[in-house]
Amino acid sequence: MNLLNEIGEDFPEAISFAAGKPFEGFLSLDSVHEYLDAFRARLTGRLGMSEEQVARRVLQYGSARGIINDLVARHLEVDERIRVSPEEIVVTSGCQEALYLVLRALRGRSGDAVLTVRPTYSGLDAAAQLVDMPVLSVDEPADGIDGAHLTRAVDEARGQGYRPRALYVMPDFANPTGRSLTLEARESLLAAAAECGILLLEDNPYGNFGPEGEHLPTLKSLDQSRCVVYLGSFAKSGLPGARVGYVVADQNVTEGDRSGSLLADQITRLKGMLSINTSPIAQAVIGGKILLNDFSLRRANERERAVYQENLECLLVSFEENFPEVHGERLHGVSFNTPRGGFFISVTLPFASTDDILRLCGEKYGVLWTPMHHFHGDGIPRNEIRFAFSHLSREQIRLGVQRFSAFVADHADR
Repeated sequence: MNLLNEIGEDFPEAISFAAGKPFEGFLSLDSVHEYLDAFRARLTGRLGMSEEQVARRVLQYGSARGIINDLVARHLEVDERIRVSPEEIVVTSGCQEALYLVLRALRGRSGDAVLTVRPTYSGLDAAAQLVDMPVLSVDEPADGIDGAHLTRAVDEARGQGYRPRALYVMPDFANPTGRSLTLEARESLLAAAAECGILLLEDNPYGNFGPEGEHLPTLKSLDQSRCVVYLGSFAKSGLPGARVGYVVADQNVTEGDRSGSLLADQITRLKGMLSINTSPIAQAVIGGKILLNDFSLRRANERERAVYQENLECLLVSFEENFPEVHGERLHGVSFNTPRGGFFISVTLPFASTDDILRLCGEKYGVLWTPMHHFHGDGIPRNEIRFAFSHLSREQIRLGVQRFSAFVADHADR
């Protein structure tokens, strides 16, 4: 992110497909006041709090576990058919903190490791580095990881002396590839995780943003063995500036003197030591949005979902037009995948993409993207890049792909 921000500042006129930011057209400061008023009304009305008590709840330090856990639990039941108690939820300062806290809770000794498909969200590598936890890569086939791949990866890790604690997975429109897992793959992953005795860390920031009427169940909603830790964020569905995320950790801990407690309890203790509590004001804003939309953020994001779907269609059409197929191969050897939703597509180039080439593309061609090596954790340049389309206008998308086509044409044969 620092690199992308730096290059974006160096070339402010460039069209940026680099950052996967939410669409800004519907953001409004007035809505923040509406959400706060709705949350305040609930406390004074349904919960019978005095104004003094409400002020204390929203403006003072709060519980490390959170102050909107009951609203998050109801939202999960309405939108995802996930049924958990408020005590099994910890509200965090963004999903990145949730990921860090979960890994810290799972790391008990040297050799504990987390598995992930590659390429993967770069924040996983960052969080794992902070807790000194090895990240073991699992190559993901084009149709997605399933139980057989997980079992093989676990066996290989154990054979190398590691103790794999969890697999990090983004089943819906994954960052950075845009891939999704089939229902069959989800069910086989759950069965394999239970059989292998490891957790699935399900990260779901983009599940709301697929085609209308198409919504596969989350791993957590299918989980019968409590092997899924669910990582959530309101950055895409609520307000990105609020920086509110959460983790559902309903597993019973059975190790050492921590036996008999919930994993959520451990995470709460770590949260208290790390950041004391998540901003109560920010939680109140998100809580108010949940209340005003009858607990359904899927319904609240219909406008955004439509924008993302239109942008995705525009991007894919632009690639089709600028890189047409000629005798069974696309112009300049460029290829791209075609996700059904989310914020990203993956593009393959006829040459390796480096940070220097990205900078050149921004400076001379006025377009930015993200080299895929940032999602492999090894810094090795690859012929693959990520295009994010969520925050752009369709005019910017069309012009950006035209500029990108000129860049590829000038560099394809070098």
